[in-house]
Amino acid sequence: MRQGIAKLIEPKQTLPKDRQIFSNKDLKTLIVPLFMEQLLAVLVGVADTFMVSYAGEAAVSGVSLVNMFNTIFLYLFSALAAGGAIVVSQYIGSKDQDNGNRSSGQLFMTSAVFSLFITGFVLALDRQLLKLLFGEVEPDVMEACVTYLRISAYSYPALAVYNAGAAMYRSMGKTRVTMYLSLASNGINVAGNAIGVFLLHAGVAGVAYPSLIARIFSAAVITWLCFQKGSMVWLEKKHIFFWDKAMVRRILGIAVPNGIESGLFQLAKVALSSITALFGTVQIAANGVAQSFWSVAALMGTTMGLAFVTVTGQCVGAGDKEAAEYYMRKLLKLTFVSSIIWNGLILAVTPLVLKGYALSVEAAGLVVVLVMIHNLFNAVCFPLSGALSNGLRAAGDVKFTMYVSLLSTVAGRVAFSVIFAVWMNLGVMGVALAMCLDWGIRAVLFWIRFVKGSWKKFRVI
Repeated sequence: MRQGIAKLIEPKQTLPKDRQIFSNKDLKTLIVPLFMEQLLAVLVGVADTFMVSYAGEAAVSGVSLVNMFNTIFLYLFSALAAGGAIVVSQYIGSKDQDNGNRSSGQLFMTSAVFSLFITGFVLALDRQLLKLLFGEVEPDVMEACVTYLRISAYSYPALAVYNAGAAMYRSMGKTRVTMYLSLASNGINVAGNAIGVFLLHAGVAGVAYPSLIARIFSAAVITWLCFQKGSMVWLEKKHIFFWDKAMVRRILGIAVPNGIESGLFQLAKVALSSITALFGTVQIAANGVAQSFWSVAALMGTTMGLAFVTVTGQCVGAGDKEAAEYYMRKLLKLTFVSSIIWNGLILAVTPLVLKGYALSVEAAGLVVVLVMIHNLFNAVCFPLSGALSNGLRAAGDVKFTMYVSLLSTVAGRVAFSVIFAVWMNLGVMGVALAMCLDWGIRAVLFWIRFVKGSWKKFRVI
């Protein structure tokens, strides 16, 4: 199977040395820190969940409910940063430093303004929003929700600014910087949680304020770094404190479709969680544990997707569509190989790790089956449905990817979750199979789009 995939995506010809924008060493320098940064974020999330559990059941419930709400804004900030990253990458590729600096400044300005608006909206309507989303929960849980949401809202501008700065550095291929900064920030967060929960016994506030401090730290450092001259692009005050309508339109032209796609995906997850709740304690527990394994298994595809943005964006910005296709095929081959190895490794260790969980034999067995289903399709479909789609977006083909994603989410994941899980009585395995069907639909359509070369017709800058 690996040989067949490799033959299918093999670059059609070797690119002349004078057109090779990225050497193998450059790709390694780009990808390895990206992977370590994504892995660190997942591991720190596990540590956070563990420590929050010691703050009491009300705190755990409040944090988990608010995090579902916060995820919506996290995806919106990420979508805006992704739009900026593609524009900045293309200007770097075209060696247009002035517009690269201008687009970077406009990305920071737009991110700050948007996040301040969201912060004000959430702080003004915090309790009303929570009641609308979660109904009449227990009073102590509601108070925990309000406390955590308000402190979280204060961190939105810092989070948005950090995403903008990280997007700049990833556009330049300087992913080692964001990796080290993520390491320091997450260290502050974990240490702060430990102090807030175990020493100060501050409850929800004890886990909320460390996140606020860590995000402010990250935003301050990345902003300071982005103002340092001598890089491919850098920030200048004159490009931040004014409104460049044309440049903002370019950024939002990428960000808005990404935001719509991400928003629908989150709504689908909420809908699917209500379906999962129908299947009893064993299946709910197995699904919850399996998702923690899935998040780790998906790291390789997510990492490579970020690499596609930088590499494709710079090639397209340089006006070399052939180089863009060459590197997309090269990255796709690397994504397949690394995803197969990584997913296989996670599947192999799953039974061993499960011994540390207090699960019934039935639930543990179901977890293994769910991880097997996920990892098999994640290895063979997600390189096309996830990573390659980022390459198409980086070339400016954002509306097609949005329409395909909306179609596959609704017609594939949601509709077939009902068919497989409820009508065919497959339970959570049906939900997992519908997720894989979603990936399969995207993989086929994105691959056809890539091979036909329709993505080469678009222009961002």
